[in-house]
Amino acid sequence: MHPHSSEQIVGILLAAGRGRRFDPSGKQSKLLQFLPDGQTVLASAAKNLRACSPTYVVCRSDTPAATMQLAQQCDGSVLLTCADADDGMAATLVCGLKQTANAAGWVIALGDMPYVQVATLVALKTALEQGADIAVPVFNQRRGNPVAFSRHHLSRLLQLRGDQGARSLLQQFPVTEVAVDDPGIHQDIDTVADIPHS
Repeated sequence: MHPHSSEQIVGILLAAGRGRRFDPSGKQSKLLQFLPDGQTVLASAAKNLRACSPTYVVCRSDTPAATMQLAQQCDGSVLLTCADADDGMAATLVCGLKQTANAAGWVIALGDMPYVQVATLVALKTALEQGADIAVPVFNQRRGNPVAFSRHHLSRLLQLRGDQGARSLLQQFPVTEVAVDDPGIHQDIDTVADIPHS
């Protein structure tokens, strides 16, 4: 347990997927690809999340060299490793939650979504501070990522399995929709074509 995560809202950045659609061989990490501004995908995602909350980046534990590279991209964040990352996104999320279980809430972001604006992350955190139990951003009438949860849902989040992530909770419980002017909530890096070249 990380003591400085107690009773504040923290960011969890999920960065443990293999990214097989990006590179089926698994040799190239999409998170370490450079964007036109010179930062990597992961560095941008981590920096934006860190601007709103103390941030924990959850990555795989089976590739020490890659883990070191990821750590360098996440300067200022706490790096957590997840041994069962191949069990799906839920395993990565549960790993991050268990190690920050004293927090008041979590803004759960994806390492392959570098275009989410800081203002969006702050708005989600503010929604939790104002009493929301689940907050999601909405742009052009469509929900996106990241999603924020209060402690109220911790036990349910810890029971998640597979690749669904927390989507099931969004269907079962009241959700506070936070309107944002941010197309980044719908933009992830899945394939090489998703990386713009300036």
